[in-house]
Amino acid sequence: MTQRIKKYLVDAQSTVTSILELLEGKSQGDFFNDYVLCLAVERLFITLGEALNCASQEKEGLELDIPDLPRIVGLRNRMVHDYETVRIEILWDVAQEKLPLLHQRLAELL
Repeated sequence: MTQRIKKYLVDAQSTVTSILELLEGKSQGDFFNDYVLCLAVERLFITLGEALNCASQEKEGLELDIPDLPRIVGLRNRMVHDYETVRIEILWDVAQEKLPLLHQRLAELL
């Protein structure tokens, strides 16, 4: 693994950690009703998608190591280019269901 790929994966893992820490102990209602928290999590999801996109451009076949990679990058693109269609419920569900697994997978790769 090159240093560039490792940097992007470390950035992705750090971002996932930040999202999980921000949401720790929060209910769905807490999240939905905290505008600043929602903005922070949205921004972190954008960073996560960009880091994994950059990593995938550096390492062919990375989506085999991170099966949800295309969906994460797609979510990032949707948030940046078609923001009005992103529902906050999607971010909550992804954070609760997918991010713990992604965090573990990134740790394995690093």
